[in-house]
Formats: sequence, C-alpha cells, structure tokens
Amino acid sequence: MDNRPVCVFDSGLGGLTAVRILRKLMPNENIVYFGDTGRMPYGGRSAAQIRLIAQQNLDFAQSFGVKAIIAACGTISSNAADLLLACPVKTVGVLAPGVRELAQTGKKRLGVIATATSIKSGSFQRELSALAPDAEVCALACPDFVPMIESGRYLPSDPEVRATVARSLSELKERKTEALLLGCTHYGLIADAIRDFLGDEVELIGAADAAARELCAYIEGASAFGDGGSEEYYTSGSIADFEALAPLMLGYELKSAVNHVPPFPLEVL
Repeated sequence: MDNRPVCVFDSGLGGLTAVRILRKLMPNENIVYFGDTGRMPYGGRSAAQIRLIAQQNLDFAQSFGVKAIIAACGTISSNAADLLLACPVKTVGVLAPGVRELAQTGKKRLGVIATATSIKSGSFQRELSALAPDAEVCALACPDFVPMIESGRYLPSDPEVRATVARSLSELKERKTEALLLGCTHYGLIADAIRDFLGDEVELIGAADAAARELCAYIEGASAFGDGGSEEYYTSGSIADFEALAPLMLGYELKSAVNHVPPFPLEVL
C-alpha cells in the first residue's frame, strides 16, 4: 500500500470533475485538491505568467508529499507541458491523454474546445496532427464557458447555457464534427448542453476523465494503491464560493473543511 495522496490542481473548481472520476475508479485513494480561484481565469494570461503559475502549483502540490499529480488545467497543460514532464513526481496533464483518446476514436472530423490561451498555443492541434494526420481538426476557443460554469450555470435547460453553447460551437456544427475533445476540465459540466446542440451522434471526450484514467493506469502499474479515501481541499479564493459550487462538480458533498491559501505572487507580467 502507498497512502501518500494524489494532488489535483486547477485554476478553479473544474478540476473537481477529475477528482470525481478518480474517486469512482480508486475509492480508497487520499486526494488533495487545490483550486486557484483567487487567480482565475488562467485563459487570458500571458504564457510567461501561466508557466510561473504552473511551477508554483507544482511546488505546492509536492509540499504534501504526494505520489502523483494531475494538472487538471488545459491552459497549463498546453503552455507548460515541459514543466509537468520535468516534475520529479509523476504528473499527468489533460492535453496528451485527451488528445490520445480523441485520435483513438478513428473519426475524421475532429474538434477541440479549450480556453483562448490553450488554442492560441497550438498544442492541441500539433498533438492531434501527429496522432491523426488524416483528420480534419477544428479548434475553437470558448472564453465564455468557464465564467458561466463557475457562476453556477451549467444545466442544459438553462436558456443562457443553451445560447452560449450555440453561439460558441456553431462552427463545429456547420463542419459536421464527429468527435469533440472538451479540452478544459470545466466543460464536462455542460456536456449535456453540448450534446443537445451538436447531436447525440457526436462523441465527446472529457479531458478530466482521460487524465484520471491515465493516472489510475500509472498507480495500478506501480502497485501504489492507497487504502484511505480522504479528501483535503484548498483554495486561493472564496471558501464560501468553493463550498457552494464544489458539490456540483464532485457529485457528492465535501468530505472535509475547505482551507484558504493566499494567492501566490505573480512577478511576471
């Protein structure tokens, strides 16, 4: 047994969807979650700031003596993949696992949606070109999704959600996209609304789900299963907001109190 925790971090609460999947796949693992809500969103920040944030979050995660980390943020995964790879603790981003699963669908008209900075980096597109060179890829930035979801609006019956999805994804529908990667962990919360708009025949791949599955495979391969099942939560923003929205992301009630961490300084502008 290896009861060292797994740490999951994200810019906000979207990474809790990865925690939800981990809990289903490995119910006895101890998990630490850090939601950097005091500095979100990452999607509009410079590449230099994102890389600094990535290193700070990795350092914070390692301070818990973890055995593995999920960087549950498409923006970090697409702009600081080298930092994740260089981390001395096994670290899984959401870009590579999600892209692999998208390519493995065998579909020829593929889509990727993520934050503006993620799409601008071209990382998703390059990875897909390497794994599915014959596919037609449409990559779209969806800057309105994260603020909408973090405000608690995600139900497919919500007119604002439906309108935002339709406005943001109209190009994917016009291109008759066959499989779509939800390249930001938040987007899984509006998967039903996306499916309603694009049609049930479009295969959706969740970045958080793919990352959780890859981490589980690593822990299984290393025979490093835990026998605890505890959860600790940290946020650099409002504890009240975290407590209000986290159960929606997790699908169950919080297992412990939420701890506040002052936002780490950003010297790089």
